[in-house]
Amino acid sequence: MTIRMATPNDIDTLVNLRFDYFAAEQWEVSPAQREAIEASLRAYYTEQLNRNFFAALVEDGGEIVSTAFLAVFVRPANMAFPTGKIGTVMNVLTYPAHRRKGYAAAAVRALIDIAREQNLSYIELLSSAAGRPLYQKLGFVETARDEHLTEMKFMLV
Repeated sequence: MTIRMATPNDIDTLVNLRFDYFAAEQWEVSPAQREAIEASLRAYYTEQLNRNFFAALVEDGGEIVSTAFLAVFVRPANMAFPTGKIGTVMNVLTYPAHRRKGYAAAAVRALIDIAREQNLSYIELLSSAAGRPLYQKLGFVETARDEHLTEMKFMLV
């Protein structure tokens, strides 16, 4: 297993990973939506990659088997986020044949390290019921829950 952060050479891969995530969530994307989203993603990744957006890629045997994304937001600091920077983890995806091998945990840990390097106050995510034990094991705590998703936070400061 190799964990690396995406580079500008990975933009096509990042676009595909985003759509793979949509498919895993069983979200239907029309051809028109796909075209618009793909154009937006390419522009976003080109501008924000390794600035306010980070993608951990987990490879095994030369193929990407898992990934996780981190989007960074800068806001005026306050007591809830004293550094003025927070992050959202998203697009945590492990392909079915590679699940239960620690790949998603490795990807999220890599993003936690990036969050510390970027001096974020915290990172948050929305978790499915299946993902909740993984995130709890990594140190995320529940902040809200509904019948489908759990809002979780990992405090960095």
